[in-house]
Amino acid sequence: MLRIISFGYGHGPVPTADVVFDLRALLRNPFQDPALKDLTGLDQEVYDHVMNTSGADRLALNAVATARGLAQDTGADVTIAWGCTGGRHRSVGLARASYEMLRAVGDEATIEHRDVHLPLLPAGVHNRESGRA
Repeated sequence: MLRIISFGYGHGPVPTADVVFDLRALLRNPFQDPALKDLTGLDQEVYDHVMNTSGADRLALNAVATARGLAQDTGADVTIAWGCTGGRHRSVGLARASYEMLRAVGDEATIEHRDVHLPLLPAGVHNRESGRA
């Protein structure tokens, strides 16, 4: 079984996972776009924005390949965690993409969006280098 979790670094500790991806510096942040800020990666507009960012497709594909390989080689359940600042945009989009890729090839997978329902974080914490998120 493959498990996928999205989360926000600004809302608590990193969940226990076999592979964790920190998206705060890798992908464009929909939070910066006023039209997308209050939406989430569950909304098609945000999902498209995230997945149209250079490198997003490759990252999701490689994460899925790694998780599938680990599960096949070890026989164990494998968890991938995708993290961004608030857990509402980038992490949800990549979690959704990886889940859809797994389901498309017939793999059993679960998905959990830990922080998608939580309020937006203040603008000052949307930089990994700030030390706060």
